[in-house]
Amino acid sequence: MEPIGFVRNEVKDRKDVSWGEDTSAIVLEEQYYSGLKGLEDFSHAIILFNLDKAKYEKEKHLQRRPQNRDDMPLVGIFAQRGKDRPNQIGMTSVEIVSVSEDTLVVKGLDAIDGTPVLDIKPYYPIYDKKDARVPEWVDRLMEHYF
Repeated sequence: MEPIGFVRNEVKDRKDVSWGEDTSAIVLEEQYYSGLKGLEDFSHAIILFNLDKAKYEKEKHLQRRPQNRDDMPLVGIFAQRGKDRPNQIGMTSVEIVSVSEDTLVVKGLDAIDGTPVLDIKPYYPIYDKKDARVPEWVDRLMEHYF
């Protein structure tokens, strides 16, 4: 896979909280500029990106406590959204702030500056938000995330 663009923001180091406060620009490669047409009519998008700074270690990451917090249960990597994953694929639903010829500005993208972006998809509530259930610990985990 080749990136369609790159994240530009003020986040230089990996972190586990406060992503909701961050605004990021996704600057596209020139060949994809026209692909943004019509996205300005959506309020949200789904961003797929390469977790190129992630370092998955089976012994450390296959099962762990989310954010390594003692008050969280021990769960497998597929029951959480940790950044150190077997495949370096990240996905986040974000709020669209603005769309220009070559740049999508979003809020809430949990990716650091320079992260390669693989795809952008419009958020369709009928597909992407169904009646969902999560364990109680997820609400506690996300208290300071957004």
